[in-house]
Amino acid sequence: MNDIANAASAPSPVWLVTGSSSGFGRALVEEALARGHRVVATARDPRTLEELVSRAPDRVLALRLDVTRPEQIDAAVAQALARFGTVDVLVNNAGVSVVGAVEETSDAELRTTFEPMFFGAVALTRALLPHMRERKSGTIVQITSVGGIVTSPGFGPYCAAKHALEALSESLAAELAPYGVRVLIVEPGAFRTSLFGSAFRTMPATEPYAASVGPVRAWVQSEAGKQAGDPAKAAKAIADAVAKRSPTLRLPLGADAVKSIREKLALVSADVDATESIAAATAF
Repeated sequence: MNDIANAASAPSPVWLVTGSSSGFGRALVEEALARGHRVVATARDPRTLEELVSRAPDRVLALRLDVTRPEQIDAAVAQALARFGTVDVLVNNAGVSVVGAVEETSDAELRTTFEPMFFGAVALTRALLPHMRERKSGTIVQITSVGGIVTSPGFGPYCAAKHALEALSESLAAELAPYGVRVLIVEPGAFRTSLFGSAFRTMPATEPYAASVGPVRAWVQSEAGKQAGDPAKAAKAIADAVAKRSPTLRLPLGADAVKSIREKLALVSADVDATESIAAATAF
């Protein structure tokens, strides 16, 4: 009975979610609040979060956070800990979308893609790791993408950033296991968020890639608002996985994600099988 009473009186979990103004970030904030949890909702423009604060002023802290600015990361972590005393769940969700062939994408555009989705996510994670390690508790949710495993023409820069975050997160999960801190890599397929359509940064189209990247550009525009995935259902699945401490490192979301990942893994396996004898013959 004492265990039940203690569980009932325990403070509700605290989530820190980047990119809370829309899409997966907003859906996760809504889901956490519906479960009675506390939330540090962040966005580059905190005015987009005012409605959340007015709805639950005792459980929502809205902060300005551009994850590409280290001083804002430090300030956000300090304010979150000062207000709630802890952060139980970090969700690295903030990102950008870009479509264009590799040759069409400048160094500046490539770095602009990596800054929020890789370097920003890593910086915020590092800022909270001492706190989570000390408490020997916490979950880091990395919102990558099916593009963290699968690629296609035109999505090279975007997928590269997501691949990089997935690789780092795999290492991070092993490093944090002894401290009771877990990592959950979430790989959504096509969900009905602002990721498609006008939100995409589109690189200048060039004739050599009209046949390979052109159809991808057209698909991005035509699918906007028609994606099969429901962000609210994705948020519930993520929150359930966090609450149940799901034993899997990865959480693909959407039937399209599962299908694409399986096809990619089959291709990798086929390549390994086809070249196994060559690989084995390279030893001294």
